[in-house]
Amino acid sequence: MKSEIRPSEINDLRNRVHKNKYGSYLKSMRLTKIRGFVDAEVNFEFPVTALIGPNGGGKTTVLGAAGLLYRDVQPKRFFAKSGKYDNSMQNWKIEYTALDQSVRRGTTTSRTCKFHQAKWDRKRPLDRPVLVIGIDRTLPAAERKNLSQFIGNKFEGSEEKSFSPEIIKGVESILGKRAENYLTVGTKSTRTRILALKDESQPNVGYSEFHFGAGEASIIRIVSEIENAPDECLMLIEEIENGLHPLAVQRLVEHLIVVAKRKRSQIIFTTHSNAALKPLPDYAVWACYDGKVNQGKLDVDALRTLTGEIACELAVFTEDEFGKLLADRTLRKLRTKNGINISAIQLHQLNGANSAHGHVKFHNMNPTVDFPAIAFLDGDKKSDPQTPVMRLESKKDNASVSTVVFGPGVSDPETAIFEDIYDNLETGKRILGKLTQRLNLDSDSQSQVRDSINTRRSTNRDPHLIFEQIAEDLDFLPTYDVQRAFVTMWCDSFPEKVEEIWQPAFDLLPKIHFDQEDLQ
Repeated sequence: MKSEIRPSEINDLRNRVHKNKYGSYLKSMRLTKIRGFVDAEVNFEFPVTALIGPNGGGKTTVLGAAGLLYRDVQPKRFFAKSGKYDNSMQNWKIEYTALDQSVRRGTTTSRTCKFHQAKWDRKRPLDRPVLVIGIDRTLPAAERKNLSQFIGNKFEGSEEKSFSPEIIKGVESILGKRAENYLTVGTKSTRTRILALKDESQPNVGYSEFHFGAGEASIIRIVSEIENAPDECLMLIEEIENGLHPLAVQRLVEHLIVVAKRKRSQIIFTTHSNAALKPLPDYAVWACYDGKVNQGKLDVDALRTLTGEIACELAVFTEDEFGKLLADRTLRKLRTKNGINISAIQLHQLNGANSAHGHVKFHNMNPTVDFPAIAFLDGDKKSDPQTPVMRLESKKDNASVSTVVFGPGVSDPETAIFEDIYDNLETGKRILGKLTQRLNLDSDSQSQVRDSINTRRSTNRDPHLIFEQIAEDLDFLPTYDVQRAFVTMWCDSFPEKVEEIWQPAFDLLPKIHFDQEDLQ
């Protein structure tokens, strides 16, 4: 489901951070040394930040490190020391840049937190309310010791409290059902409260939290806590998707964005769910693994492939969505002639060439992963010293094989593909008619396709948008359908260029053997 958060809302929130329009806000932190991290820097460019990564990858370390800046968080909440068994904590150090209204509103201040001489040294921690929502919220009510006092036929609460309109609206937007009949029940002798549902018009319908679904109770408690938190609070949420349906996870993150805007809050959460990432911009997602942090919306499945949790014979990481499409279509073209086993290849789009290159380097150096990875980069990276060609020992003839391949041309692949199509539209390979068919248009539309290509070649300024512009010309066809048609047509028309792309890494491509009749 597409996120209901508008791009304008995302941009407004990012601009608020960029212009320092907060009284309290954690701008960035440098994990100089803590657990597996060394000199890893995280920037909080958006008030809602997702931390993803494999188990043991460091998500909770980053989450806890963010809280250590503030007096409200006890270090032992995330970084407890157990005598001589935790000597590795010595000389841990975190450096922060933050906004704090006690210093001067709109101006950043620096702080350092370190573990020295068997204790945490937090020089002048900042005062800011911090809300920590742990994973214990998803425990069934019957397993929570603090709720045992509510069990028994004789229990009768002396205090019933309804939720505020903001909480009711938030719960309804996530659960997709009415929530005005939810309430909390307690007694005068304890601060602990239990959830319940009570409908005065239907006295036989009510039930307590002991009969709530785990997800239902989790949503109500999360929304209640964040709505009751003071403005400009820092909220740290562990494993936000626990016990929730993917749709509810997405809606919850959308609600967090709404809360961040209304209450000027900052929210950081850990997750293993792709649904939690959908409403967020790329720069609001950080992947944690192997002592590193990487900014960008790395698909959770891609991360699982990267760390060897998904079984395959080859992983291919591309710069972006178009690169993933091009990699897929070129590999499928090779399948026919060279017997490439497509089903044994995992394709994943990342956020730029450096990200793809770095992820492949890490993957191929990881001794726990038993299949190789290839970086599929744009042609302009061939001469870029920041993306050197990496090689891997081949099982064939003891030779080394490149783990970096480049798309067509010497710039972006959109330009190379478009120009090859343009040059052969009605001369050379004469592909106008076939391209029109690929676009699922009738033959009478050839002139419309020709006119669009000729016009856009003259007027286009951003090659990344050229297929979107052609889609608009052709009565607003879906952009992806136009991209796919052009890329497939290019692969069919220039098989020699397809082979040129993958030739440096050909020995790494998984092969299958099938009868000649299967190729027909």
